[in-house]
Amino acid sequence: MPFQAALQNARDYVEITLMHKLIGLSGPLPEAMLYATKGGKGLRGFLVLESARIHGIYGSAAGPAAAAIEALHAYSLIHDDLPCMDDDDLRRGQPTVHRKWDEATAVLAGDALQALAFELVSMTDCPYEQRWLLTSTLATAAGARGMVGGQVADIAAETAATALNLDQIIALQVGKTGALITWSAMAGPRMAGAETHAMQSYGDCLGLAFQIADDILDVTGDVEKAGKRLQKDAAAGKATFVSLLGLDAARARAKSLVEQACDHIAPYGASAQNLIDCARFTIARES
Repeated sequence: MPFQAALQNARDYVEITLMHKLIGLSGPLPEAMLYATKGGKGLRGFLVLESARIHGIYGSAAGPAAAAIEALHAYSLIHDDLPCMDDDDLRRGQPTVHRKWDEATAVLAGDALQALAFELVSMTDCPYEQRWLLTSTLATAAGARGMVGGQVADIAAETAATALNLDQIIALQVGKTGALITWSAMAGPRMAGAETHAMQSYGDCLGLAFQIADDILDVTGDVEKAGKRLQKDAAAGKATFVSLLGLDAARARAKSLVEQACDHIAPYGASAQNLIDCARFTIARES
């Protein structure tokens, strides 16, 4: 299945899985939860399914883990958009959850999606040891040593007396953006009980390239295509890859990281073509 078709298939699979888990619930909470998971690229869920496929694990066996990471990602976006964080009105071209409903519903929808993520990952069809590893590593990637820790550092950077240097930004983004992407790439070999080094290296490079591309889009992107507010980092006076490296050097850095990512998975041969295409898509996207 070509990359774009596989990406769409992953989005569809995740959406159906999440809808099924929320059957029987009514009111604004499940509506807000589903609303927050729609309209995205579905990149993390795709990485779970593809990394599983190249390790001999197909379809429904890896599906719960793919839905789990997308639920967790959606929770992070809901909370990231809140007035106490980035105070955004637009996400994926639609009003943010707290604008469409209210702040309390947004907080609780995010909380519920986070809980659902761990329910789902614990349902992954693999031996107990591998399932336990998936769950525990997801908790680490999502928490103070990963995404949340990176978000804390990002908020602190907004009011720091001295702007972050390049190494500090890389360390921040390894948590904030990279941790969930790397977890997704490693999900397949973890399910299979296989060696994880190649997929971890691929995920690390991909996550950093993704963030550099985001920084570039924040400067050069089109609001309608991006579906969110742009140029907010410059307005906040935050150091970014673009502000420190310059636009051309940032693009070159992202391209180099993508090539490194592809090199890391070269041993998988033709079966990894969709992952190679995914890496290239990461820096070619418009949103």
